[in-house]
Order: sequence, then structure tokens, then C-alpha cells
Amino acid sequence: MVTMEDVIKAFRCRAPEERIPVLRLELDYELALLYEAMMENSVAKMSESKKRLEKIRREMLILEAL
Repeated sequence: MVTMEDVIKAFRCRAPEERIPVLRLELDYELALLYEAMMENSVAKMSESKKRLEKIRREMLILEAL
């Protein structure tokens, strides 16, 4: 769910076209961390990684909609 805070944050970003590639790199990195957590069977690490991935996903959706 996208909050009003997320929308305001996206509008404050002056260059969404510059932020999107950075978010994609963050997404790739976080996916790699999630994979490592899965290989370690670390439920705590997997949960934290999934939370960060959800935040990245929300920001990407907002920025791509602008």
C-alpha cells in the first residue's frame, strides 16, 4: 500500500529518472542478500530483506508512475 508520505517523498525527488537506476541497483543487491539468507536458512535475515525489498518496490512504483 502506498502512503501519502511515499507520494510526497517521490514528488520531492527532483530527478526520478536518476533515482530509478539507483533503485534497480539496490534491488539487485537486496535480492542477492535474500538469496544468501535463503541459502543460510536464516528466517530473520530473509524477513528483513523482504521488508527492504517491499520498500524499494513501493518507491519504484511511485517513481515510474510520475
